[in-house]
Amino acid sequence: MSLHLRAHGRLTRRAALASVAMALSLLGLKVWAAIETGSVAMLGSLADTGLDVIASLVTLLGVGLAAQPADADHRFGHGKAEAIAALVQTLLIGLSAVGIAWRAGMGFAAPATPAAPELGIGISVVAIAATLALVAYQRRVGRATGSIAIQTDQLHYQSDLLLNLSVIAALMLDSLVGLTGADPLFGLVIALYLMAGAARSARTALDMLMDREWPAEKRARLDGLLAASRHASGIHALRTRSSGTQDFIQFHVWVDPRMSVLDAHRIVDELEDAVEAGFPHADIIVHVDPEGNADRDDDPPHDEQAKDGH
Repeated sequence: MSLHLRAHGRLTRRAALASVAMALSLLGLKVWAAIETGSVAMLGSLADTGLDVIASLVTLLGVGLAAQPADADHRFGHGKAEAIAALVQTLLIGLSAVGIAWRAGMGFAAPATPAAPELGIGISVVAIAATLALVAYQRRVGRATGSIAIQTDQLHYQSDLLLNLSVIAALMLDSLVGLTGADPLFGLVIALYLMAGAARSARTALDMLMDREWPAEKRARLDGLLAASRHASGIHALRTRSSGTQDFIQFHVWVDPRMSVLDAHRIVDELEDAVEAGFPHADIIVHVDPEGNADRDDDPPHDEQAKDGH
């Protein structure tokens, strides 16, 4: 197992442990606040935090498994465990959103003014401060590792910031200002926001599980590196994918059919060096073809790029 994957594994596990610890701490505080206030928005915040605990545990399990080295049964490693963890998170977020929306509907049918608003507001302020610190740490780890599980967890906690701000606004408008119905209204807005975030995260996780090509910007960087090579006109059948924090790149290159194996190997080394300049930890596979040979499994769009020198 490469050193960079071990380092990434340590960082992602620490970020996941920090997430679990914070979620457990906030869960206890919000149980108390929800009981004392009877607020729908606070109840929604409590439900979300309860699922945060489960989601963070799933993330911890996922990043731990993804950090395991490749073995005889998993030659490409275990990176997709992160995408599975992220997908489970989105399902939990979606369930939380449905529950909050249902409770908000009950609040519209039988409006009630929350009690002890100061307690709910105070605990929400504490939650915001703790969440800001966690999100900042997760963002740093996400940028360093590219972990989809940590990035999904970060997005979830970013939504928690809005959720806690909404709880404060709902309690102030409903209890302090006397605007009846603000509490369930904010609860419904929170539910819709969580559903939208869950859909976006699920799409990202499914893209990884389905081996979707890299995003256009990342792919363009790779195309630029290959275009700068003197062998660019012969590059074809370019494919990319990611599995957890590991990137995979493979392509074919045409060489003179009379060229020696040693000379062909030198061309492959040159191309690998060019790619590694921009993607130092990618797993790169280069297949050598006799010049002009068109394999049946070549990807037509990529072949067109090869003819244009990309």
